[in-house]
Amino acid sequence: MVVIGSLNYDVCLKQERLPDEGETYFADSVEYCSGGKGANQAVQAAKLGVPTYIVGCIGADGQGEFLKASIEGYGVRTDFLKKVEGNSGMSVAQSLYDGGVRASVVKGSNSMVSKEDVDRLDQFLQPGDIAVFQLEIPIPVVEYAIRFCRERGCYIILNGAPAAPVDEEVLKLVNLFIVNEVEAGFYCGREIVTREEAVEEIQKMAGKLGNVCIYTLGKSGSVVCSGGRTEFVPSKKVQAVESTGAGDSFIGGLCYALMGGMDIFGAARFATCCSAKTVCRTGGQPAMPVLEDVMELYQAQ
Repeated sequence: MVVIGSLNYDVCLKQERLPDEGETYFADSVEYCSGGKGANQAVQAAKLGVPTYIVGCIGADGQGEFLKASIEGYGVRTDFLKKVEGNSGMSVAQSLYDGGVRASVVKGSNSMVSKEDVDRLDQFLQPGDIAVFQLEIPIPVVEYAIRFCRERGCYIILNGAPAAPVDEEVLKLVNLFIVNEVEAGFYCGREIVTREEAVEEIQKMAGKLGNVCIYTLGKSGSVVCSGGRTEFVPSKKVQAVESTGAGDSFIGGLCYALMGGMDIFGAARFATCCSAKTVCRTGGQPAMPVLEDVMELYQAQ
């Protein structure tokens, strides 16, 4: 499995509420950890035991060294990770006690991922490999890489986050397109509020693109559409601490389940258990579960 995407140095502030305009507000604590959607998804897959490589860029700074060491510590292979001049990607998140999160992101070295970085995979990729993408690196590079991986017989997963325009012909090359309800609203051109609206729009999207689509609906669950079949997968009832990394944990869980031979509906149920475990702890990657923890919840269904 290969993840082509972003790595961010995360600064997470734990606080009761957001400051008002013009107000200086004291956070209660701070955590520093490895993040970025690409790195998060790679880490969750690796923590579940999936052999996982990441393609991306880190800066020539202390944060870059921290990011590399952190994901390697979780088992992610960094053979295709490149160091570039300048700063690494960075995120400052305000994590509230009600589970809400607000974040500001600096692209940094993530903006320097190139087509040449993708070309390095030419003799590495094998038919049937899973290739995972998000939209925190340049969109033209993502589009190029999707075509590149599809030509080599890979199973393509695109997490359309953060929401941004992507060539529709490229979207049709994707095997699995996954977004949350806000991002789904961007791609289908209307706000998604109810489960019924999600079902209506996901069926249209899956029909138009000819692939599998998943809309995650936060604490409600997710909607999965494949081959004309649509199914709602409810969330697990847990005592959530914060939602950082929950969506990325879901995607890492999907990869494990699909590689293990589950169909997409079973994979979504397994992935739901991954994200349920993740929200019970603080921090993104440190909170993501190992396989034993997930199976405990999954087998209790």
